[in-house]
Amino acid sequence: MNASWDERFARGEHVELAPMDFLASLVERIPPGRALDAACGAGRHARLLAEHGWDVTAVDASGVGLGLVGDSRVRCVRADLERGGFVIEPGAWDLIVCTCYLQRDLIPAIREGVAEGGRVAMAIPVKGTMNPAFTVEPGELLEWFQGWEVEHWREERLAEIVAVRSNGWNKGLPARASARSKI
Repeated sequence: MNASWDERFARGEHVELAPMDFLASLVERIPPGRALDAACGAGRHARLLAEHGWDVTAVDASGVGLGLVGDSRVRCVRADLERGGFVIEPGAWDLIVCTCYLQRDLIPAIREGVAEGGRVAMAIPVKGTMNPAFTVEPGELLEWFQGWEVEHWREERLAEIVAVRSNGWNKGLPARASARSKI
């Protein structure tokens, strides 16, 4: 799999430069901390976070993709998440970003990796937009963060979420999502 992504990045495929709007808005309004960009690709979100003072670790299986990050402030780690090459430390991150990458068995580690009061920001393609193996069912992303305060939720071609890990006051309750985003 690494060779395939290395080849794609080397050809200039999937090299997005502009960060997703909902992440750019989020970073503008919250104080920096420690961030993990999981499956970062060419690092568009890792660069954005570093520019805003975050201590960023960017993880991807593609060495070519990591080579495109191009920001010395970003700690790049070449690791295959699917093979357990990087362990997300419980409670260690103020923000975990994961966009356009779906590994369902990684979701519990992402949830546990966010510190109390920290956030997760994800965007995953919705079923019907591409290969079903890489898409979520409608509402699935929101279900993964039940009991968290949802600051942003939108579901069109991509399901986008920004959710805050609370101090436990609402554990077990459904995720709260409004039609309007706070972002």
